[in-house]
Amino acid sequence: MGHTSEMALATSDLPFPFSFPERTRTYPQLRFMGSKFRLLPWIHEVVGQLEFETVLDAFSGSGCVSYLFKLMGKQVISNDFLHFAATIAEAVIENPGIRLSSEDLDLLLSYDPKHRRFIERTFSGIFFTPRDLRFLDRTWWNIRKMSSRYKRSVAVSALIRSCVKRQPRGLFTVAGDPEHYKDGRRDVQLSLEEHFLEQVSVYNNVASDNGKKNYAIRSDVFDLARPQPGGRRIDVGSFDLVYLDPPYVPRSDDNCYIKRYHFLEGLSCYWENLEILESSRVKKVKKRYTPFSYRKSAVSAFDRMFAMFSESVLLLSYSSNGFPDLGILVSLMRKHKPSVEVFKKEHRYHFGTHQAARRNEVTEYLILGQ
Repeated sequence: MGHTSEMALATSDLPFPFSFPERTRTYPQLRFMGSKFRLLPWIHEVVGQLEFETVLDAFSGSGCVSYLFKLMGKQVISNDFLHFAATIAEAVIENPGIRLSSEDLDLLLSYDPKHRRFIERTFSGIFFTPRDLRFLDRTWWNIRKMSSRYKRSVAVSALIRSCVKRQPRGLFTVAGDPEHYKDGRRDVQLSLEEHFLEQVSVYNNVASDNGKKNYAIRSDVFDLARPQPGGRRIDVGSFDLVYLDPPYVPRSDDNCYIKRYHFLEGLSCYWENLEILESSRVKKVKKRYTPFSYRKSAVSAFDRMFAMFSESVLLLSYSSNGFPDLGILVSLMRKHKPSVEVFKKEHRYHFGTHQAARRNEVTEYLILGQ
């Protein structure tokens, strides 16, 4: 691999020795802002040139890049500061292949008159039908009875994806009954319980053991060196490769994941220790601060992050519609790595499924520092 500061390589230009793991295409996608799912073959082409055994996915999001690394046989530490993202990573990345059985499903779908009705009371008339809300309360109550945390995370992940599919646009910014959506889509017509039964099968299918001890962590990236829950300690200098896909300051609109996915964040932990903004029509939860979301702090945050992981090979995923721009990021990475390469790919993000959905035509970058 050369050491030019910028290069755009077509697929045929990459000396790639290993085939793309086709099972990656079965990953249960979320309609997630900035998801790299359709870019996974390209990411695989780039990382296939590198020799590494351990990898930190520091902003795992939907988890699809962590899953790619897992299928490549790497030891993966998957991190995100959103609870629902970490829950999905626990179900798919850390989980060594534990699945939900038919007996587990019987438990999850059973009726217990003692179950709480928090979701039904809090979100009545906002996103889902009364039947759907009662199903969420009942199922979460039964999830708590499961002794295996991997089974719990698989069940919660299935609930999360069910809610995304049931929502017409996969977002939770506007109140509305999905059954009033008139385009006839199957996903909108199915109940949450029907979706859940399908999604349990989907997540069971991707639960696997790659022979490595993988971990899912929920932490701010700058807190990774601190003791994690359960006493686990992360040596931030121990990874062969660190893959970075932080939120970025967009040229327009915003990058607030909580605004779009607050319901999923709450659902993943049954709203425990989350502050609901009662003035919000859709019952949003309080946003967590990240310096990557603001122009005044983003540049210093990137510099600090590159310094933090300077002992590892760095691979930063970024888009041309973000701030800071490519030149700044390359200059920052060069402060900490002697060789910096840039790989480019034209890409279009399809965010939402309706006719007026935003379609962002961007240049995607993979910035590699060694």
